[in-house]
Amino acid sequence: MPVGRTISLTAIAMLAFAGNSLLCRQALKHTNIDVASFTLIRLISGAIALWILVHVFGNAKKVGGNWPSAFALFAYAAGFSLAYVDLTAGTGALLLFGSVQLSMISYGLWRGEKLSGLQLGGLGLAVIGLVVLVLPGLAAPPILNSALMIGAGVAWGVYSLRGRGAGEPTLATAGNFIRTVPMALAFSLAMIGHLNLDKVGIALALSSGIITSGLGYAIWYQVLPSLRATQAATVQLSVPVIAALAGISLLGEQPSWRLALASIAIICGIGLVIYERSKVKTV
Repeated sequence: MPVGRTISLTAIAMLAFAGNSLLCRQALKHTNIDVASFTLIRLISGAIALWILVHVFGNAKKVGGNWPSAFALFAYAAGFSLAYVDLTAGTGALLLFGSVQLSMISYGLWRGEKLSGLQLGGLGLAVIGLVVLVLPGLAAPPILNSALMIGAGVAWGVYSLRGRGAGEPTLATAGNFIRTVPMALAFSLAMIGHLNLDKVGIALALSSGIITSGLGYAIWYQVLPSLRATQAATVQLSVPVIAALAGISLLGEQPSWRLALASIAIICGIGLVIYERSKVKTV
């Protein structure tokens, strides 16, 4: 894939991820929708949107994907929603993206992927920027919710890694979303005593499922084969920055010099990691 296209698609995917965080946070904290219903609506609507995309606008006759990837996707979606009920945004972001990085970079190193000194410096700079960004909001988080968010991060890391060899991206993403539906239904049945619907919450869940999840993940699967594991892990550090900036412009949150400096550190760090003078083979 050409470098320009890779950069553009990666940027769109990161915007979708940040939008997902904002929609989930808004729904679970400011509406009455429950975690299981939000997750179920998100996954079903994403599956339907992708099915339409594949069968109406595509030439393929069947979807792809597989059950292990679908389980990783469901584990991420459920754990993410459950964790954000009692975690602050900063703590959740640090736990989620820290565990994503750890799982993906560990895999890359295990497979023999090497980081140059410049890349190590960029990775360190990006991590420092992320810590600077979220540290003011850190508190002693609930152990269970922390474990759920770490598990969600590992699951997303696994899903991203499996997407690197999943074949046609949109078909694979559609198949994985469709396979999560029975899992989400089982999750809702297990939480039947806590189910509660809310009109605004449903709208937010639909937006999350159709736009920032279904279409966003299809784009992410499209770009993954062009990124090394360490690159794919590090570039996701931009998501908390994007979410924070969106919070300022859309939710009326106050900007700060700390946010500006952290954003610069993260973006520059990511640039150092993904910058290469020549094309390299994927892991």
